[in-house]
Amino acid sequence: MWFSLTVLLLAVCACLADVSHTEVRMKRSASASRSASLRPRRMVGGTPAPHVPWQAMVYIAENVLDGGFASGALISDRWVLTAGRNVFVRKSRKDIQGGAAVIPKVYLGITRLSEVNSSNEVAVEKVVLHPGFQNHSDWDNDLALIQLKEPVVMSDKVTPIPLPERGQDLGDAMGGLGVITGWGWGRLLTHAESLKYLILPLANHSDCKAEFKHISLTPDVDENMFCTGTTRFQENVCFGDAGGALAVTDAETGDIYVAGILSYDKSCDRYKYAVHMKISSYLPWIHSVIRGDTENSSALRTGAMSKMFSWQQ
Repeated sequence: MWFSLTVLLLAVCACLADVSHTEVRMKRSASASRSASLRPRRMVGGTPAPHVPWQAMVYIAENVLDGGFASGALISDRWVLTAGRNVFVRKSRKDIQGGAAVIPKVYLGITRLSEVNSSNEVAVEKVVLHPGFQNHSDWDNDLALIQLKEPVVMSDKVTPIPLPERGQDLGDAMGGLGVITGWGWGRLLTHAESLKYLILPLANHSDCKAEFKHISLTPDVDENMFCTGTTRFQENVCFGDAGGALAVTDAETGDIYVAGILSYDKSCDRYKYAVHMKISSYLPWIHSVIRGDTENSSALRTGAMSKMFSWQQ
């Protein structure tokens, strides 16, 4: 167990280290020619990503009108976390209205669309939506857990990203920055052929909430959400990036964990902020699903504890 955990953390740290080194190179080249560096970027913006071992593709169809595909994050050997809207063909609350989720295809260990094939597909057992999904708007509790039929074999290509530990929150993020990856749309309104990444600054919650307050069909930013801003080149996430993990590094411990799952991916070059589901707010639900709780689980545990304590009286 300890060996596996060590391998996991080394793989994750190596990946994020590559991202960090790439960012340094980006900054150096950008100072020489900012306009030249902007032209080839997608996502809107973004830089070709190194291999990201927790990255999952959640696939319904190639065509966006038939459901499209987006991102997810492997968080254990049997579970992928993604945005709830990613498991429906049509994404709005009006269209979904309590309908059943589609069982998507899931691909792991890939960085290019050309790698979407049966050799990289992992079979899906079921989809579990957050019970408060789309309670009042398209963006409420926008999370889903996808259970895989078989445990994933860990390797240098496929490794989960840790969930936050107790006390780890956005305030701990090193430099107030997070990394996100995806195949989302670029300025040409087509998916990126290769996985791209952006390093985004964490945004002030009040400013983000105020930004969207008077814009229709956007999130009502609550305490279960947080926002990121654009890069200094005004790059941002765009259509198809939803479900991606916003990975951060704990400034004190150096631990890497998933701070958020991207929900509102329509910022593109229209809005300054992107909105993420704050994972620390959803840990009780995530843990209850992963350990297989049923409606009776709480009562069963309480009953067992009561009996054992009563025997000591």
